[in-house]
Amino acid sequence: MAKPNSKAPTKSVDIFCTNCQQQLFRYKKGGKGALIKCFKERISKDFTVIEGVCPECKTVFARDTLVRGTPALKVIGGKVRVK
Repeated sequence: MAKPNSKAPTKSVDIFCTNCQQQLFRYKKGGKGALIKCFKERISKDFTVIEGVCPECKTVFARDTLVRGTPALKVIGGKVRVK
C-alpha cells in the first residue's frame, strides 16, 4: 500500500475531548472528511501525557496502530471533536 503524503497539509485543526472539552492536540488534517485516524508525524502540538488518553478525564479516545506502515492513532468514534 502507498504511504501517506509526505508533505503535510497546511490546514491545522484543534482536537478536543467531547467529555470534558480539554484540548488534546493540534493536527495537520488533509481533506474535509471525518477524523478517523491521526498520523503521529502530522501532530504539531500534543497536550496529552499518555498517548490516546485525555489528561483531564482519563477517557481513552484513540488506539495506537500502524496505518500503511506509518505510526498513527486510530480515533474511537464520538470521543473527540474537531474545531
